[in-house]
Amino acid sequence: MNQEIYKKLGSKEAGVIVNRLNPLFDGTQFSEKETIILAQNLSFYPGFRLLEISNQSLTPEIKRFVVTNDERDLVLNFSNESIYEFNQSLPITLNENNAQDYLRFFFNFVRGRYGRFLIVENVDAIAWKDDPPPAARKAVGELISPVELEKVDEKGTYHLRVCMIFKDSLFRSLVKIQPNGFVSIHDEELLVEDMPVLDDTLGQ
Repeated sequence: MNQEIYKKLGSKEAGVIVNRLNPLFDGTQFSEKETIILAQNLSFYPGFRLLEISNQSLTPEIKRFVVTNDERDLVLNFSNESIYEFNQSLPITLNENNAQDYLRFFFNFVRGRYGRFLIVENVDAIAWKDDPPPAARKAVGELISPVELEKVDEKGTYHLRVCMIFKDSLFRSLVKIQPNGFVSIHDEELLVEDMPVLDDTLGQ
């Protein structure tokens, strides 16, 4: 998701939201005074917002992410099952203009047993352990392209070409999104392996 389209909520609204959502956070409690909430609208969930709720006074910082319309809430637990159940209950609203946004949302908030598939659309999006030599950085950058919607087939499935990092390898893959929001990965093409990148699971 794009940090630049988040909007910081005022303290009064944030306090109301914190008090309403605290019972959903498995023992984690956010205080009204020390909590910051950023919000952005989600076009594929009309009327819903994505909230980033954080307490920056603690070390490490505590964050939670919630999809809400102030009446229904989905606390994102990094499982695809919870997102699929939410999609079915609404239902999700996909079109050619927001399929890419849903793709970014899905992979940002789904983590498998061995880590996440991290979408990269330019070389600056890679979490390097150490900056690579300029020539290597340029070579990797030339392999990466932004997410591209290739087509929508007769069943209404969106076909998107995506560059992703999994563990220490860069891939180009075809990702299919069905009208109900179900996501699958196909035709993985290995571009670079053994890259000096941070481990997404361990953060090191």
